[in-house]
Amino acid sequence: MYAYEQKKRVLNLAANFVILFFEIFSFGYIWFKYYRQATYHNGDVIVISMYALFMFLITKSLNGYKNSYMRSMDLCLSHVLAIVFSAFVGHVFVCMVWSEYVDVLPILVMSLVQIVFVVIWVILVRQIYVHVYPPRRVIIIYGNYPLDAFLKKLDLRHDRYEVCEILNYQKGYERICSDVLDFEGVFLYDLPADERNEIVKYCYEHSIRTYIVPKITDIIMKCSDDLYLVDTPIYLSRNYGLNIDDRILKRITDIVVSFLAIVILSPLMLVIALIIKLHDGGNVFYKQLRLTRDGKMFMIYKFRSMINDENDKGRGARLASKTDSRITPVGKVIRNLHLDELPQLFNVLKGDMSLVGPRPERPEIFLKYEKSIPQFDFRLKVKAGMTGYAQVYGKYNTSPIDKLKMDLTYIQQYSYWLDIKLMLLTLKIMFRKESSEGIDDKKLTALPSDYKAKSYSKKYDLRNANKKGNKK
Repeated sequence: MYAYEQKKRVLNLAANFVILFFEIFSFGYIWFKYYRQATYHNGDVIVISMYALFMFLITKSLNGYKNSYMRSMDLCLSHVLAIVFSAFVGHVFVCMVWSEYVDVLPILVMSLVQIVFVVIWVILVRQIYVHVYPPRRVIIIYGNYPLDAFLKKLDLRHDRYEVCEILNYQKGYERICSDVLDFEGVFLYDLPADERNEIVKYCYEHSIRTYIVPKITDIIMKCSDDLYLVDTPIYLSRNYGLNIDDRILKRITDIVVSFLAIVILSPLMLVIALIIKLHDGGNVFYKQLRLTRDGKMFMIYKFRSMINDENDKGRGARLASKTDSRITPVGKVIRNLHLDELPQLFNVLKGDMSLVGPRPERPEIFLKYEKSIPQFDFRLKVKAGMTGYAQVYGKYNTSPIDKLKMDLTYIQQYSYWLDIKLMLLTLKIMFRKESSEGIDDKKLTALPSDYKAKSYSKKYDLRNANKKGNKK
C-alpha cells in the first residue's frame, strides 16, 4: 500500500512540474523576446525566478496542485486565477524594470496560451488518475446520529471513494476490527470518544488509512500550541479568539482593502443599483440585523435580491430556499455571483465586520441553532466576515454544526496568511453555483430535520458488496 501511495505522489509531482515548467518557460520566452533590456542581462534569473515563485505560491494557495483530490473544474479555475494574478504582477514588475509603462499584449497572449495548455493538461491528468487509480474502497463506522447528509456529500466524490459497507459502532469492537481489514480506508463518523480512540489505535497499528469527522473538542485540541514545561507533551488552548496584535493587523487590512475595493468597484455597484431600481422600482439596498463578535448586533447592508420588503411582511426569519419565489430575476444573477454582498464593504470599513470571519447570522436564526447546538456561540469569538472558512469550503445551506466546525478551525488556527488565502479562494466560489445554493423549500433553517439514528446494514453490507481486488 505504501508503494501504491508513493506512485500517486510521483504522478502528482510530475504533472505539476510540467505545468510550472511550461509557465516559467513561456514567461522566460516573452521576457527575452520583448522585455529584456540589453543592460539587464545579470538580472534575468532574478526576474524569471520572482515570477516562478509568485506563480507557485499563488497556485498552491488556490489548491491548484492537488490533482488527486480536487475536481477538474476546481483545478482549472485555480490555475486560471493564478495565471491571471501572476500576469498582472509580472507586468507590474516588468514596468518597474523599465521604469515606464510597457506593452501588455505579449503578457496577455502568454496568459491565454498558458490557460489553454493548463486546462487541457489538467483534464488529461485527471482522466489518467481516474483510469489508473479507481475510487478507494471504504467502510464507514458511525455513531448515534444518521448518516444521510454525510453520505450525500461523500457521494459527490464518487470519483474518490466507493462506500462498500456502513457499520454502527454498537456491532462491537471485534466485528469492526474484522471488517476494516478488507478495505482501503475507514471513515469514523460521530463516534463516542472511547470507542473511536480504540478504533483509531487499531487502524494505526495495521496501517489502515483513517478519515475522522472531528468533534468540536477535536478541533480545539488540534489547533492548540505545543508546550514543553515538563518532560511530557502539553497542549495549550488559549480559548479567547485572536491576539491583540492579530486584531490590530487585521483591522488595518480591513480598512485599507475595503476602502480601495469601494473606490475600484464603485462603478460596478452603481450599475447594479441602477438595474435593481429599474427592474421593479423598489429599494436598492436591503438592511438586516446580524450578529458579530461577542454577540454585538449591527445592521448589515446588501443589494436587494428579493421582492421588495418581503422579509418585513410577517413571515418570520428564514433562509433562502433552492427555488425561493421571493428572489427576483436580477437577484438570482447577483446572488449566484455574490455581488449582492458588495455593500458589506461599508460594514467592513465601519468596523462592524471583517473581510474574513464567520458568516454573520440573524439573531432569530442564531437562537434556533443555539438550541440544538449550545456551542454555536463559539463562532462569536471573532468578528463576522464577508468571506471565511465556512463560506469558502462550505455552502450557503451547509448544516450549522459543520459551519461551526469550519469557523472554529479558522479561529483556532488563525494567521494573517490564512486570511490572505481565504480571500484568494473566495474568487473561486464566485464561479461555483452550488456555493450559493439555498436550503430545501420546506425548511426555514439549515438544521437537519431528523436526528434519529438509522440502520444502513441492508444497503451497505460487506457480505453483499461487489468486492474488487484489495490493493493492499
